[in-house]
Amino acid sequence: MKPIDMAEIILTEAEIEAAVRVLRSGALRQGKECHAFEMEFAEKVRAKHAVTSANGTAALHLSYMVFLKPGDEVLVPAFTFIATGSMVTVTGGKPVFCDVNPQTYLIDLADAESKITARSRAIAPVHLFGNACDADAIKAFAAKHNLIIVWDAAQAHGATYKGQDVGCFGNFVCYSFYPSKNMFVGEGGMTCTNDPEYDNKMRFLRTHGQTGQYLHTMLGLNYRMTDMEAAIGREQLKRLDQMLVIRRRNAAWLNEGLAGLPGIQPQEITPNSHHAWHQYCIVVEPKLFGCDRDELARSLKAKGIATGVHYPRGLHQQPIFEELYGTSTLPHTEYLAQNILALPVHHGLSEDQVKRIIEAVRTSRP
Repeated sequence: MKPIDMAEIILTEAEIEAAVRVLRSGALRQGKECHAFEMEFAEKVRAKHAVTSANGTAALHLSYMVFLKPGDEVLVPAFTFIATGSMVTVTGGKPVFCDVNPQTYLIDLADAESKITARSRAIAPVHLFGNACDADAIKAFAAKHNLIIVWDAAQAHGATYKGQDVGCFGNFVCYSFYPSKNMFVGEGGMTCTNDPEYDNKMRFLRTHGQTGQYLHTMLGLNYRMTDMEAAIGREQLKRLDQMLVIRRRNAAWLNEGLAGLPGIQPQEITPNSHHAWHQYCIVVEPKLFGCDRDELARSLKAKGIATGVHYPRGLHQQPIFEELYGTSTLPHTEYLAQNILALPVHHGLSEDQVKRIIEAVRTSRP
């Protein structure tokens, strides 16, 4: 029986043809394709501006470079990929790690409130695994404390909150196009914003701070996307809605099939939102299920079903951050890190394969 992988990384004929077209043109660097991708992506998410970059980490870094000053603090959920926090540090700021809601896996604003100081400058909510944050609550929190919002939407292509795409919220909304994402181009990133000054500055920063030919008025980096990647992205954008329909269907089947199974709790979806299902994650409670997360993963592997652990430790538990900022305890983050498991949900799955996954989980219970 064919193994079931965690992701389907296959380019369509249209995407391959777009890449070949750019290769044949010889115009490989950031150019017309990147500009077109920016325009089309901004229109799709209803943002005023979109800026391509080399990868999702670069998208975050460019955002922080626009406004962050040395010593500024950024409230960061501890249960996320390291780039959300590390780009704060790289820019000269300090990530202040906050606990998360154990059901939604999203930043706990009550914990964040307790960590506000005179140096708090921004908050970096993450739409983790494609689950949209409560944007109204985040915006109200940011307004109360005069914070800039850097939304991490690296896993949230197509996620919506109250009928609006998460890409339109500003101040900065950062995407990744890494191969495991709902949309991928190989590597690549995008930052959406509704502020023309932010948009303008990010465009200079991604090209060595160059404001004229060989005229550099600020320090910047080479964070350009290639036109070949942008050409692939433009084609992927055309089928994003179709891919999301299938991912949401698969997640609904998984939710239905695993409902009532003791010791298995899927991620809770934020009210008034549509999840993008980059990952379908469950929390495995060993005492109720009969075995722990790692034992379940081994059982599923033996049945030909891949799984993933996102993430095995919180950011506050990463050695580099412990070295820089000391140790701390965030109980919900640590609980999730110990018990979370991702199951396949990608748009390449058939109904029979989803049924196989459900049956495999159910028959793994001792």
